[in-house]
Amino acid sequence: MARQAQRGVILQPGAIGDCILTLPLAEFMKDSLRLGGIDIVGHTEYIGILPGRTCVDGIRSIDSMDLHRFFAETSAFDLADGDPLINAFAEYAWIVTFLGEPNSNFEQNLIFTANCSHSAEVITLLMKPPEDFSSHLTDFYTQQFVDQSGLSLEPRQVQRGGRLIKTTEADVNKGRELLKEIYLEPCEKLVVIQPGSGGSHKCWHLENFLAVAKELRSQGVEVVFLLGPAELERFSNATIKDISSAAGCLTNLSLTQVVWLLSCSDGFIGNDSGITHIAAGMGVRTLAVFGPTNPGVYKPIGPAVTVFADAATAFAEKPSATLQQELLEALMA
Repeated sequence: MARQAQRGVILQPGAIGDCILTLPLAEFMKDSLRLGGIDIVGHTEYIGILPGRTCVDGIRSIDSMDLHRFFAETSAFDLADGDPLINAFAEYAWIVTFLGEPNSNFEQNLIFTANCSHSAEVITLLMKPPEDFSSHLTDFYTQQFVDQSGLSLEPRQVQRGGRLIKTTEADVNKGRELLKEIYLEPCEKLVVIQPGSGGSHKCWHLENFLAVAKELRSQGVEVVFLLGPAELERFSNATIKDISSAAGCLTNLSLTQVVWLLSCSDGFIGNDSGITHIAAGMGVRTLAVFGPTNPGVYKPIGPAVTVFADAATAFAEKPSATLQQELLEALMA
């Protein structure tokens, strides 16, 4: 019973996709260590959707904690009784951090802080695998944890066909309200297209998405384009007008609203992006288009994911009618 009361925490400073791909590690820790709960410290705009829908029990804002103090030289690092950093980690028996480096000042100061109030294990994981790594990123995270845990844990390969994010009836109802705002009935077949990504080099040429949207609509499928802050900044007003002319368009949704929308969708098309990882994790029929990144390492996890890889240098520079057709055939099948 005492072990059931133990909790774990993961410090994950990354973007949306990084947070979603951390979920299998969180689940592995929770199960193998039989933890009573696990939290994630990160950017709340990225991790706010996790509690109640995933294995994550709670979240904390990385901006609300003075974690930068851990980067100080260990010889100059000191804590007074009742320091907020001591209280912040007092309830965790296992602490995993993607911040800092192994054997760094950050790690040593975090170990000191965590053990001020109780005995705790601190493990620092690398965010990116070595260049010659060929398995999935989630396996890299889990294996690192197993190797450093000091326990006889059995590493397990993450099941790619599982759902990481389970939506609620409230999500579906809110999604229907969103669709009504752009005059779409939820009973129609709906495909969401998100043409952006964190880096423009990872974005399939926009004309590809527009052509696919027009073809889907000609076959009676409703399409909604989802544009976030990065796309609104990257695209000109004329380009956004072209997108809105091709299909319905929703802009600047919060991640919670994105989950609402996707919970009412029959399919999703996107690049190697955080939203693609969310759609896949929810179990939405997901078609992910990869350019320069390796899908073997970064493929989204979900029960209905199809990856289209095109490493050609023209991936982001000009349309590809061949890949458009392959994607349409896979979606309609």
